[in-house]
Amino acid sequence: MSKLSLRQLAASPRLGVASRTLVAVFGGYALAAVTTAALALWLPVERADAVITGTLLSFLIYTVAVLFAFSTRSALRAWVGILAPTLVGAALVWLGGPA
Repeated sequence: MSKLSLRQLAASPRLGVASRTLVAVFGGYALAAVTTAALALWLPVERADAVITGTLLSFLIYTVAVLFAFSTRSALRAWVGILAPTLVGAALVWLGGPA
């Protein structure tokens, strides 16, 4: 049994699928959660309506994040494409301050 070099391992399709799965599951969840919190804080409607709207949109956001993770050309683009909006949403939540 030969050992795989680091370059061969990085080019492995299994590693790419595993990486995309991780970003789809955990990154998509983080994006949906942060977006829900940001919408609940920043939508210009009653707080209860903003929370319900954000929660309902989180299902769509999570689905789109999973589809995006598996439709990009590389796993790196999937990571950047999901984590960048997550960080922007986290900044909006932080700027929103305590409720």
